[in-house]
Amino acid sequence: MAANARRPARRIAILGSGFAALTAVRELRRRKVEAEIVLVAPSARLTYLPSLIWVLAGLRRGSDLEVPLKGFFAANGVTHLEARVTGVTDAGRTVETTAGPLANDLLLIASGGRHLRKLPGIEHAFIPCEGIAAAEAVRERLAGLETGRVAMGFAANPQEPAAVRGGPMFEFLFGMDTLLRRQGRRGAVDLVFFNPAREPGQRLGPRAVKGLLAQMEKRGIATHLGHKLVRFEPDRVVTEGGAVEADLILFMPGLTGPGWLEDSCLPISPGGFIAAEATCAVHGLQDVYVAGDAGSFPGPDWMPKQAHQADLQAKAAACNIAAALEGRPATATFRPELACIVDTLDAGMLVFRSPRYNVALPRLPVFHLLKRAFERHYLSAYRAA
Repeated sequence: MAANARRPARRIAILGSGFAALTAVRELRRRKVEAEIVLVAPSARLTYLPSLIWVLAGLRRGSDLEVPLKGFFAANGVTHLEARVTGVTDAGRTVETTAGPLANDLLLIASGGRHLRKLPGIEHAFIPCEGIAAAEAVRERLAGLETGRVAMGFAANPQEPAAVRGGPMFEFLFGMDTLLRRQGRRGAVDLVFFNPAREPGQRLGPRAVKGLLAQMEKRGIATHLGHKLVRFEPDRVVTEGGAVEADLILFMPGLTGPGWLEDSCLPISPGGFIAAEATCAVHGLQDVYVAGDAGSFPGPDWMPKQAHQADLQAKAAACNIAAALEGRPATATFRPELACIVDTLDAGMLVFRSPRYNVALPRLPVFHLLKRAFERHYLSAYRAA
């Protein structure tokens, strides 16, 4: 007999306040789930990370990308526990936090992942997608760079190669090129892109990779591809194929799971994520789910670590939580899907990939406008509350 049949579930604990966590809240309430929801996060705000690329050019300020969530929580009957997660114990029934233990009947882990920082000298590189402060720091450094070279690149988790987020680095690269040209500074500042793969961005599909490399060539962006990264130094990126000198380094490391997993009862994948099933259920545990970057899911090797995929996983997890509360089988699965616009500050390339389709539309100004419109639409649900 299932645990829910023995003891009716009353409290749902959700860890995190990012895309997957908030989508799960909306989907649970849309499905008329009346159970208590306690959301654990250090603060009651959402940082809209996809628009960090526009901080560089002043199209967005940090304050534009931080959305208060107190109204959203109140409107959806969510109790916010202001704390950091330190572990999960008791087969998932207890969440250990800096504010004390939190008991639950169903658990959804949507706390995101973290960047691998194992490369020697990584402190010499900016990780611009870490947050608003990092993006603003890059903006200030670039503004003070009269002449020199900027090196940008990304890498994957060697244990789970799909745990990579390269799209934003392409956007920072092309956006910086556009910005420097607008400022009349491109001739004084060189750009170089580095990556361990000879053809970076394979998750986007062959046509998209070809288009991205063609854009680099067209814009006069140098490349250093196919060489394993060794270390960073204050003025260079060192690889097995030589060094790339640079006055400013931007780097996106591979991703791994939350650090607190080491003190938890959760199963961990080779890459350090929470091992999950296609239903978003955590492998081997009852009424414990994961959605977004914290999880390792079955699927195609191109399945992305991005907000859109996190939302799809969160909806499947919420559907299964609702079913479990009603004593029905929790069988909903998410669809693997990659959807993104690689923005260049004045235009964008639209890429879509599913098990059946792989589309890469050429760079057009309308896609930049579409990306800005989507930001407004996505955040409207939280700002309106």
